[in-house]
Amino acid sequence: MQIEIDKDLCCGAGTCTLVAPDVFDQDDEDGTVILLDAAPGDEHRSAVEEAALRCPMAVITVG
Repeated sequence: MQIEIDKDLCCGAGTCTLVAPDVFDQDDEDGTVILLDAAPGDEHRSAVEEAALRCPMAVITVG
């Protein structure tokens, strides 16, 4: 699994960090997404896909 984010579009809602905290974090200054692991193991797939679906700005791409 490969993950890409468009940080410029992120609104800082934080949904991704709640759903997949091992893969996503938030910047302390502006709240935007920080990708902790661009290629996490398959054990994270379900959480990452849910985070992508729940992202209000659709900044997460899972491949």
